[in-house]
Amino acid sequence: MSSMLSRATAEQRRQAASVLDDLTTVLALAGAKLPSLEVDWEYGRRTGNYLIDLGPARPLDLLRIVDLLRKGLRYERLTHDD
Repeated sequence: MSSMLSRATAEQRRQAASVLDDLTTVLALAGAKLPSLEVDWEYGRRTGNYLIDLGPARPLDLLRIVDLLRKGLRYERLTHDD
């Protein structure tokens, strides 16, 4: 990667790593996981756009994540319907 591109994408790389860490932590706290969760560093080096690859997961893991999202949406609706 050229140094100019490296400097231009430094914040995107930091953000991708931070989001990956936050997502992994939140899922672990909830007892859920995505075993193949990672940043696609190679794609980012080629394009300057860093993607989070969620990867394949077992249906039971995804059911837990869907359940958490539903509960979060219900909570958000209850607390924001003032």
